[in-house]
Amino acid sequence: MEKQAFVAPEEERTFQYQDSLPPLPVPPLEKSLDKFLEAVKPFATEAEFRATSAIVQRFGAGVGKVLHQKLLQRAKSKRNWLEDWWLDTAYLEVRIPSQLNVNFGGPTPYLEHCWPLLDGTQLERTSISTWHTLQFWDLLRREKLAVHKVGNRPLDMNQFTMLFCTCKVPGVTKDTLCSYFMPESKGPCPSHLVVMCRGRTFTFDTVYDGSILTPPELLRQFTYIRETCDREPVGEGVSALTTEERTRWAKAREYLISIDPKNEAILETIQSSLFVVSLEDAKPYATPENYTPLSLEALTGDPTIRWGDKSYNCISYADGSFGSNCDHAPYDAMVPVSLCHYVDQQLKASGGRWEGSKVVRSIPLPQELVFTVDDRVRSDIALAKQQYSEAVRDLQLVSYAFTSFGKAELKKKRLHPDTFVQLALQLAYYRLHGAPGSCYETATTRQFYHGRTETMRSCTLEAQHWCRSMLDPTVNMDTKRKRMEAAFSKHNQLMADAQNGRGFDRHLLGLSLIAKEEGLPVPELYTDPLYFKSGGGGNFVLSTSLVGYTSSQGAVVPMVKHGYGFFYRIKDNRIAASCTAWKSCAETDAEILFRNFRASLQEMMQLAILSQL
Repeated sequence: MEKQAFVAPEEERTFQYQDSLPPLPVPPLEKSLDKFLEAVKPFATEAEFRATSAIVQRFGAGVGKVLHQKLLQRAKSKRNWLEDWWLDTAYLEVRIPSQLNVNFGGPTPYLEHCWPLLDGTQLERTSISTWHTLQFWDLLRREKLAVHKVGNRPLDMNQFTMLFCTCKVPGVTKDTLCSYFMPESKGPCPSHLVVMCRGRTFTFDTVYDGSILTPPELLRQFTYIRETCDREPVGEGVSALTTEERTRWAKAREYLISIDPKNEAILETIQSSLFVVSLEDAKPYATPENYTPLSLEALTGDPTIRWGDKSYNCISYADGSFGSNCDHAPYDAMVPVSLCHYVDQQLKASGGRWEGSKVVRSIPLPQELVFTVDDRVRSDIALAKQQYSEAVRDLQLVSYAFTSFGKAELKKKRLHPDTFVQLALQLAYYRLHGAPGSCYETATTRQFYHGRTETMRSCTLEAQHWCRSMLDPTVNMDTKRKRMEAAFSKHNQLMADAQNGRGFDRHLLGLSLIAKEEGLPVPELYTDPLYFKSGGGGNFVLSTSLVGYTSSQGAVVPMVKHGYGFFYRIKDNRIAASCTAWKSCAETDAEILFRNFRASLQEMMQLAILSQL
């Protein structure tokens, strides 16, 4: 069993390095401004670039210098000067609905192996999968989950404390993040699950008499819930309210509490639960090459049986397949991906079977959590469902695997797999739209205390020169190869800078937030057209992330109306990607972009072979 890779060595504890991690650095102002100017170049005419250069110069010599000094002061008193700001501005103050716009869907075990999709396997598979998930929770509780490292350097593990027993709670102007998780050494931790099925909500404890319920015992609980829901009318579907615009959801929640104090206790039970298991009626067809229906269901499925604010909703489909839906506020995708990879490996090793005791102890039956509702609440739920389904209808999603080659072949050619995919996407976008595509790629800053992400901008001048030459029949192979090498080299350098705390996007965000806190006018740098055109202020047309080198696949919606969401993973023999676009935008098409992406991968490999890179 591959469990060893996940379990910390005897002498190591999951959170033991937290206090010795370095603080998040503040990069030099001049360097950040130089990098910003370089990043806007692909989108600028000469006149625009001159105007922006003058703005940057004024900013650097004037207000920017003052703001930078204040940021340095802040960094002296905080080990991570960005942490609270990032949580607030990227997630908690955002008012648009979280479900669809902020949540990510998808990370799940069993995508490529184990079992064919079979009716009648839903509950048994859910029991085994849930049991493995609870083993992961137990590893975390006992601080025996192996510390993630780069070489010998430990990475921050703080985000893992928010995988279980965590929920976002809506507020009228700003949400709050509530986490009830506790390592064993620090105290007790909730151990109950919440299960949603056909608009109804149930709960039961996963620990009985000091030990975690076995798969046969979990199966007993899930069967009871499923049979109850199949026999009786559908529930009110209160969880659909979590799809609402945040302020409206906050007010609906306040009203729900005001009509019956029991409702507040139910909300607390959901918020503090380990995670939510959604028992679905849907059967999203999937094959190892086409995950489209499954990814779409995970991202946009039935809002009455998932709690959109919960850090982890495990979605179990009637055909025995699985998905998940996660709130993005408490953590980044690598957290659920790590969990799903662990479960996936355990299932692979055991053939998806339970070989332990079949004895079912006399555990208490699940308890139904029934909200008190009135006509106003029912009307709120109906409106939330209607708005959600309208938004869902506008989303186009494709999720396919490219199987001609993967990481193994790219490593053989000494090509960085992630850079290869990013450049293929740049070429695909350029070919489809005839213009450079401003691109956000997630770069992790977890080598620093409570580090999360920095923006890595993949649309470089070098990438654009190369894209143009690839579409120009008069350019010879040797020039194309040299330009591809230059684009690779630039990307790798920028990614290393971003991961090492030398990116510029978070720095510029920090400076703008200092100005806001000080009540100063918005500096002209942040109102410059090129700032937005190049992706600044959350305006990237390509919103991308490598979700790793495992079998877990995720999906997100585009950042802007005329953009694309593009999550991908790279395995030895395949590159799988989920691409989204809004149907209401006539310019974008996820299916065509993916086709171009596939062609770009082939062309680049051909170039690498022909030029003997």
